[in-house]
Amino acid sequence: MADPSARLPVIVVMGVSGSGKSTVGGLLAERLGVPYAEADDFHPPANIAKMSAGHPLDDTDRAPWLDAIADWIVARGDRGGVVSCSALRRRYRDRLRRDTPHLFFLHLDGSHRLIADRVAARMQHFMPSGLLESQFATLEPLQPDEAGAVVSIDGGPQQITERALAALPH
Repeated sequence: MADPSARLPVIVVMGVSGSGKSTVGGLLAERLGVPYAEADDFHPPANIAKMSAGHPLDDTDRAPWLDAIADWIVARGDRGGVVSCSALRRRYRDRLRRDTPHLFFLHLDGSHRLIADRVAARMQHFMPSGLLESQFATLEPLQPDEAGAVVSIDGGPQQITERALAALPH
């Protein structure tokens, strides 16, 4: 059993749409015994309507969304948690960790073809597959000074989750 006095990080499971953030994030939170939050739930209705119409969000659209996620992260304190969030740009990740410097980013990474196939197979999601190109164009990989790890999405959800667990700081 983990030391109850140990500080648990909040983990942001990041990547482009279709990389498995929600699935892996939920499994990871379950395995770690911490709460899970889906970043899509933090979007205001106007953002969902814009994306549903096939239009990418701009930074003005993202600002209140990122602030709401950051508030959830801060509220977790040292108790840990997992939140899925695309966090595609460095400045978005900086905004998320502004008040939580021990935030850990887990970047789910895969080939364009694999992710496009997954997006095409999804039902009932507001992100149309046409916006995937803009997400890949926007993605800025984690930098050496950002606490995090890149995990391959090859394989099934359990395999990816195992790789994610192995990549976490101990």
